[in-house]
Amino acid sequence: MHQLTLAEIARGLADKKFSSEELTKVLLARITQLDPQLNSFISLTEELALEQAKAADARRAKGESGALLGAPIAHKDLFCTQGIRTSCGSKMLDNFKAPYDATVVSKLAAAGTVTLGKTNMDEFAMGSANESSWYGAVKNPWNLEHVPGGSSGGSAAAVAARLLPAATATDTGGSIRQPAAFTNLTGLKPTYGRVSRWGMIAYASSLDQGGPLARTAEDCAILLQGMAGFDPNDSTSIDEPVPDYTAGLNGSLQGLRIGVPKEYFGAGLDPRIADLIQNSIKELQKLGAVIKEISLPNMQHAIPAYYVIAPAEASSNLSRFDGVRFGHRCADPKNLEDLYKRSRGEGFGAEVQRRIMVGAYALSAGYYDAYYLKAQKIRRLVKNDFMAAFNEVDVILGPTTPNPAWKLGAKNSDPVAAYLEDVYTITANLAGLPGLSMPAGFVDGLPVGVQLLAPYFQEGRLLNVAHQYQLNTDWHTRTPTGF
Repeated sequence: MHQLTLAEIARGLADKKFSSEELTKVLLARITQLDPQLNSFISLTEELALEQAKAADARRAKGESGALLGAPIAHKDLFCTQGIRTSCGSKMLDNFKAPYDATVVSKLAAAGTVTLGKTNMDEFAMGSANESSWYGAVKNPWNLEHVPGGSSGGSAAAVAARLLPAATATDTGGSIRQPAAFTNLTGLKPTYGRVSRWGMIAYASSLDQGGPLARTAEDCAILLQGMAGFDPNDSTSIDEPVPDYTAGLNGSLQGLRIGVPKEYFGAGLDPRIADLIQNSIKELQKLGAVIKEISLPNMQHAIPAYYVIAPAEASSNLSRFDGVRFGHRCADPKNLEDLYKRSRGEGFGAEVQRRIMVGAYALSAGYYDAYYLKAQKIRRLVKNDFMAAFNEVDVILGPTTPNPAWKLGAKNSDPVAAYLEDVYTITANLAGLPGLSMPAGFVDGLPVGVQLLAPYFQEGRLLNVAHQYQLNTDWHTRTPTGF
């Protein structure tokens, strides 16, 4: 049963081949047995899962149906879940039990999903490797000596290892797409505002976006259907109708215009990944797509702009963690200043402290115009590049990452080297565009992803292209040895 996709689970439950409770027990046992190798979960919620599974079975017995009714999933541990630890992978929130459910959690619960637990992540979603978690690094099931990508590495590793069929994740600069590429999954970052951020603990508010991680585009469509929609609680949520994503999966790609930016194939890209991307292009051409070279001239400025804007927003968002109202509090503070300093110094890890310091500096008097304001201007130029490109093409294609997953610890002494791995993903966050990564092959036994970008609210187009590609390739069906 653990090899079933979300779509296959929905059919199996509808045909009464098994119950949600039976499936949940199988997966919980599998997590208990295999996750010690991966460290992909922070919290398991067995009691809640079995209770939700029984409720889903009862709803089906009464004649209810739905693709997510009785489907087991997990949530990245920055989605607030009522009465359950929501840690953000940090010592700062190790003792925090959320008093309410995030909108994504409540929407999926209403659809009948079964929550197996909360997945490990880079601390406060800051990282590209899932090595900054206070609960320890997550391992890549394709090679336990390598990283699974970050910051949603726990969700990615758990799904890739067949511990569950799908999971929620978030993407601030590539944190859904990069782990998807590193673990042979399909991951979708929706348009900014498509999925509510209410109850999603913030890293960088203008960049963060929740989305699905699963094995297939079809499964991503099913999970996104349950997550998307307007939320009056979220001031950045956009009131735009949500289409039926699964209904659009089988559209023809005949005449689809795919843009390939020449800037994607520079010196930083592993030539073996470049070859796999070319193979993906040929597959899509066979399906009727038309390929066109395009240019994104301001892409070279995206990383420095991102690493000013994101830390600036993080320094502001994380100021609330001060040891006063909730979260970690130091022992026996001498005075208020000592309380702030020691609570934050003890509660935050090195990567989070680094980004807070960078962000506070960029926002400080005398530097705001030189750094933050300039970065926002570059952000607009990046968006303009995409708007011009989408006048000529329907989707943009390229590599998700410049390299395959690196070894655990390989980039710990050089944070900038890890930041550069986000070169292809961060532009979508700066512009607020939807982006998808799908499996495209292997280099040295490690998975590689191809990325697709589309205009605003065209998630259905991305899912359609990915689904048609997956009907004609088998990369997404490969399973890591031992899982």
